[in-house]
Amino acid sequence: MKPLFEIVTPDIFSDFFATHTLMHALFDFIVVTLIAVLLTFTARKIVDVIIKFAVTRTKTKWDDVFFNHGVFSKFVNMVPALVFYWSAFSFERGGHWLKKLSFCIIILVLMDILRAANKAMLEIYDTFEISKDRPLKGLMQIILIIIYCVGLIAMVSILLDKSPALLLSGFGAMTAVLMLIFRDTILGFVAGLQIAANNSIRKGDWIVMPQNNADGEVIDIALHTVKIQNWDKTIANIPTHKFTEESFINWRGMVESGGRRMSRNILFDVSSIRRLTDEEIERLGKIDLIADYIKVKTAEIEKWNAKTDSSAPINMRRLTNIGTFREYTRQYLLHNDLLRHDLPLLVRQMQQTEHGLPLQIYAFTKATDWAAHEAVQSDIFDHLFSTTVFFGLRLYQQPGWHDLQIVAEKLNGKLNAENKETDKNA
Repeated sequence: MKPLFEIVTPDIFSDFFATHTLMHALFDFIVVTLIAVLLTFTARKIVDVIIKFAVTRTKTKWDDVFFNHGVFSKFVNMVPALVFYWSAFSFERGGHWLKKLSFCIIILVLMDILRAANKAMLEIYDTFEISKDRPLKGLMQIILIIIYCVGLIAMVSILLDKSPALLLSGFGAMTAVLMLIFRDTILGFVAGLQIAANNSIRKGDWIVMPQNNADGEVIDIALHTVKIQNWDKTIANIPTHKFTEESFINWRGMVESGGRRMSRNILFDVSSIRRLTDEEIERLGKIDLIADYIKVKTAEIEKWNAKTDSSAPINMRRLTNIGTFREYTRQYLLHNDLLRHDLPLLVRQMQQTEHGLPLQIYAFTKATDWAAHEAVQSDIFDHLFSTTVFFGLRLYQQPGWHDLQIVAEKLNGKLNAENKETDKNA
């Protein structure tokens, strides 16, 4: 094959280039470069105009995703390398190395194209509903690592003129080193397979992992890390293999069940617990939610008391304010349309403590969203706190400055009255 300068130059310059090899090489390089620039410009226009026009005209959106990720435009980057590869024969010196370097650049461009195609396919997959249950980002990253490794081995074998099989055989002796280098990658890949098989984590799941300061929503599941956006908008990056080695709480079951638990105590001052008088029973019997309860309970108690010695009051049964309030609370929850009545609903007394008698309200709201759940819960306790006074009950709280001030004023008034009485007697 003729050198390039003999093809594109007149015979008048042939003798000159034959005696000036450096000028000959420089001229060939300039000509090849100009051809590469011209062909690259033409290919770029074809991609930007013709292919873009064809992509926008199709009904499917897949080709748009590939175009937006630059899969088609990256093929243009291969044109200069192809030009230099096919023109390497023109360079008497260094042509062999130019051909090798051009081939390596072609491999690099192919790797970049496959990387863009990998991202495009992942984006397309994420549009399907199954992607929430079976994320493939970790698997696609493994494929990308394999592509990079194959490309690197191919380039080294081209530059060294060695068979890829020979290079691979040398990696056997480096197994321990490779295991150390790719430790996190291997652990992440295995963990990703386990996560996908067990369906233990999905995008959008609420994860709580206190040992890693994570309490929020999963926004990304990758090969090496799982990203969790905490409720304070900070991002926690946790190694993927941690989810197979350590414990964590996934609140997905709560969301799927359609009910969020509400468990809170109301603390009562034990000294305010007492039996109800007849007037109080009559007044509370007018409350719609417990009218039937009071009628049934009153009849039951009267029947019991008729068989009992009434000379000792302790023998007599009577409605209590705490028991009546407990039934009122239960009926109030049962008649609340914002609660799930097919899930456990309890109103129970807990063990008495130094902070009073706890009355636990245990139920499930229909709202699983945090803000909506808290709004329902707050409305319920707003009502219950405000109704305790109708039952003669006092809520317990530790004395504050206002309470101490009232006590001090009462003591001061009592002392002043006693002093006046003493002065009068004197």
